[in-house]
Amino acid sequence: MEHASLLPSPYILVLTGTGLLIALVAWLPLALKKLPLSLPIVCIGIGAVIFLLPQITLRPLPIRYPEVTERFSELIVIIALMGAGLKIDRIFGWRRWAVTWRLLAITMPLSILAITVLATWTLGLPIAVALLLGASLAPTDPVLAADVQVGPPKTGGEDEVRFGLTSEAGLNDGAAFPFVHLAILLAASAAAGTPWLGEWLTYRVAWEIGGGIVGGWLVGRAFGWLTFHVPADSKLAKTGDGLIALSATFVSYGLTEIVHVYGFLAVFVTALTFRHTHREHDFHHEMHTIIEQLERLVMMILLILFGGAMVSGLFARVSWTDIVFAVATLVLIRPLAGWLALIGYRAERSEKLTLSFFGIRGVGTIYYLAYGINHMAVAQAERLWGIVGLVVLFSILLHGLTVTPIMRSLDRQQGRDPDADDVPPPGLKGPAQM
Repeated sequence: MEHASLLPSPYILVLTGTGLLIALVAWLPLALKKLPLSLPIVCIGIGAVIFLLPQITLRPLPIRYPEVTERFSELIVIIALMGAGLKIDRIFGWRRWAVTWRLLAITMPLSILAITVLATWTLGLPIAVALLLGASLAPTDPVLAADVQVGPPKTGGEDEVRFGLTSEAGLNDGAAFPFVHLAILLAASAAAGTPWLGEWLTYRVAWEIGGGIVGGWLVGRAFGWLTFHVPADSKLAKTGDGLIALSATFVSYGLTEIVHVYGFLAVFVTALTFRHTHREHDFHHEMHTIIEQLERLVMMILLILFGGAMVSGLFARVSWTDIVFAVATLVLIRPLAGWLALIGYRAERSEKLTLSFFGIRGVGTIYYLAYGINHMAVAQAERLWGIVGLVVLFSILLHGLTVTPIMRSLDRQQGRDPDADDVPPPGLKGPAQM
């Protein structure tokens, strides 16, 4: 009689690993709640250890899997955008959202311009590639920035810092896309001499932004009516199934991308509109909880793979100049651009400093670079991935190690007890509270 192999099958190993990952998704935020550590830091460490094992031969480098990198990061971003929109309590308005418009209209364009100039000057990149790098590195990430975002729906305590960073992260992904397309058009124009300005202004800016807003609003209204306002026996809110938020995410993104408008922008607008149709309904908690749990799971998978990429040669082509560039992007360009945008804004100095400092870079940056490289010729793609990987790593370490003490100190300055139940939990570091 033959004895079964003592080695477990890959299927069993994957099953066991998935179970452990889900357990970590549920437990780690509680364990890290008061520590100067963030969930992303732990995930990257886990990934590095796993992919250093001699039994693991996969090298999860984005340069090897460009399509998978683009699509997986895209999925994570749209889930995060739905979660960000659902948990914003503040009613939409030009004055109420003044901090958002400043960060969106001043901080992000200044950041793109500064990074583009710096990349051209110090890294020697062509203008189109430098612009792609600037557009990828400028937006605040809606996934990893959850550490400084508002809490779940109706939990209260929505201060200017948390609201500003949440709304900025929700909107600037859509606002950065025109600059990614501008880089692609410039690269095509340099190669073939084709005109680019008219297409960019009319199609990539006016049509795709306007269409994304309108499309997101229409989908949000439709799902809001189906969920809260149809006859009582058939309204979706009676099911108690928060998965409808995931449905709204995919429908909004899919339909708007079909008509070639910005799906990222549409998803966030859908979430805001969905929430507005019945702001005080308890069903928003169920929807947000499902989205947050799913977001945390897929985010952890990506960061484990990112940790694996780090030990598989992600930084092999990085030079000291690239390292200085990455540091300058985080500690000089974003803070200065953020501070300039907030000149004249009525807020405490500590609030302005916090808003300027926490320009977290992460999954959105990975997506934009993957999209750009997949749609234009880039001669130094491996080097670009190394630079972007450095910025994301530095951001995770810098912001992850400082977010807990800074946000707790800010709460105390504003007269809130950071350990009280009504203080918004620090995003993906804290559990969803009801």
